[in-house]
Amino acid sequence: MMKLIVAYIQPHKLEDVKKALAQAQVGKMSVTNSLGCGEQMGYEESYRGIKFEVNLLKKVRLEIAVNEDYVEKTIQAVISAARTGEIGDGKIFVLELTECIRIRTGDKGSAAIG
Repeated sequence: MMKLIVAYIQPHKLEDVKKALAQAQVGKMSVTNSLGCGEQMGYEESYRGIKFEVNLLKKVRLEIAVNEDYVEKTIQAVISAARTGEIGDGKIFVLELTECIRIRTGDKGSAAIG
């Protein structure tokens, strides 16, 4: 069975998470800059004397497709490297991945994930 792990982390933790994933032998991922809010609920900023609320904070979104035997070690690698203990550390979502196809070879399923 294949899973898609989607993790939202603090941008400054990306290098630590990449190193932890490499140590767990997880090297394939997509990384996207994103904006969002959760428990942090943003912050208030002042520009030229005008106060405004910034409620969309910068995050990094990781998407990692793995076979079943890599799910737990992928999750643990992200948690160990991204956790600071403060609000805003992020979230991890684990989704069922019904199909994966490698475009170059036409491989499908677990073989395509690698």
